Amino acid sequence: MITTQPAAFLEVLPTGGRLMGLDVGMKTIGTALCDAGWTFASPATLVRRTKFTKDKVQLLELAKAQGVRGLVIGLPLNLDGTESPRSQSSRSFARLVEDMGPVLLWDERWSTVAVERAMIEQDMSRAKRAERIDNLAAAYILQGAIDALTINQT
Repeated sequence: MITTQPAAFLEVLPTGGRLMGLDVGMKTIGTALCDAGWTFASPATLVRRTKFTKDKVQLLELAKAQGVRGLVIGLPLNLDGTESPRSQSSRSFARLVEDMGPVLLWDERWSTVAVERAMIEQDMSRAKRAERIDNLAAAYILQGAIDALTINQT
């Protein structure tokens, strides 16, 4: 199942479980994981993209090792909320990994900007920012999704 609706995603995972967030880029896939209670998200492994089959093996290994039950994939929308060519790329990626569990596509319009600003405030060097941005963006995306999912539960 692939959805943009938190309520539909929640129906499939009513008891929670660990989720993996993905920030899918052209060169890398940032990953993040949350706890089974959907309280907090943390950056995980950076996957450097090669061939999709190899990338998927890395994602599957991480998901299996961490007991992941579902995926949250960043959906890059235009500022006005409409879909872009990158949105279609994320949707295609979601279809290719759908067998790993239910997928929630989450609006990621401001994730990279927010994470980059936070890193600048921490006086992090440009090289360190470039190395960490995708995983931190994945954590930001995942945190936003689990916040929305837990609000819907109350």
